[in-house]
Amino acid sequence: MKKFYQLILTIVIVFTLVIGTSHFAFAQGEANVDDGPLKEADWFKNPDAAALNESHADNKNWITKWYGPDGNYENNEGFQKSGRRDLIDEGTKGRLTELSLSTLAGLKKTQTLKMAWGGDHGGTRDWTVFELDAASQDNMNRGGPADNIDTYVICVIAAPKDMKAVMSPAHDDHAQIWINGDKWYNNTTWTGGAQVVNYNVEVKLEKGANVVLYRCGETGGAAYINLHFDDNTHKVCKIYPDKSEDQKGFFREIAGVLPVNPTGKATTTWADIKRNR
Repeated sequence: MKKFYQLILTIVIVFTLVIGTSHFAFAQGEANVDDGPLKEADWFKNPDAAALNESHADNKNWITKWYGPDGNYENNEGFQKSGRRDLIDEGTKGRLTELSLSTLAGLKKTQTLKMAWGGDHGGTRDWTVFELDAASQDNMNRGGPADNIDTYVICVIAAPKDMKAVMSPAHDDHAQIWINGDKWYNNTTWTGGAQVVNYNVEVKLEKGANVVLYRCGETGGAAYINLHFDDNTHKVCKIYPDKSEDQKGFFREIAGVLPVNPTGKATTTWADIKRNR
């Protein structure tokens, strides 16, 4: 009888471990924030949900290739001061904003607009394609100052249909994310590791092109900006930059796979992009 009870206990322990592991794997694709996009009054409010503190180090979907300014905004006086300022608006004298940059029409303007941030803040920045090491605690530095910086990165997600997706950001410190002209995420608290996620955020993707603008402001210490989506999104969608290495390649890449006349909020003319290559 004693051996029987020991066997039952062993089975229960193994079953519990399996269920626990399965739940953790499932949780990586399960949203704990699903009330977006953020209303304007909540643009700078942190999520109400409890932080998950999940390690996603084993996730293979981290986005490592991005399009954006070829250097950071420097000397930001700390993310507490810079976080509420629209540095895209400041750098283009209002011709672009963070919201408009997260649309196809705004993205197109980066072909002719540079970020004029001034000598005290990194100077004039052009736009290019670059890679970030998702495992690095300091991938925001990009050869410049390590502290008091803001980084902007962009990717385009080509979705086969209107769909829901779950995005999982990791960041140090203040992160903000816009998609197709809406703000979906704001969090002033670092996540605790380059591949540690506190919030899995449900978002909406439109059929066709979806512009994701991700900003992170850093004060001191580690400095990282990382993002992945749920497995299904990475399976059925194409994410760009892909093979491109520079601005011209990036626009050539997305112009070749997206409709000439997309509809909806994020509108632009891809024929114009092809002419401007």
